Amino acid sequence: MAEPLKIKLSIADRVYPLTINPSQEEGLRLAAKKIEEMIKKFEQSYAVRDKQDVLAMCALQFAAQVEQKQIDKSSDTQETEAKLKVLDRLLQAQLS
Repeated sequence: MAEPLKIKLSIADRVYPLTINPSQEEGLRLAAKKIEEMIKKFEQSYAVRDKQDVLAMCALQFAAQVEQKQIDKSSDTQETEAKLKVLDRLLQAQLS
């Protein structure tokens, strides 16, 4: 088991010290970077005074992306299952 790693991430002008598994570091740093980029984008696009509002919008944006991926994945799975059922019927017809 890897030794825990202590890192500090800066998000919305606050520093968050974390103790993590080393395998998580890259993902957490990339996530923090994306959040910072999104914060800047929201602050430039909208007249937002409160960091809490910007963070809420970031959270909503990320949650919507996750949900949309789940919807897309479910749709893809249903489409694949339908195609497999058609192939199964064709194979069954050939074997009969």
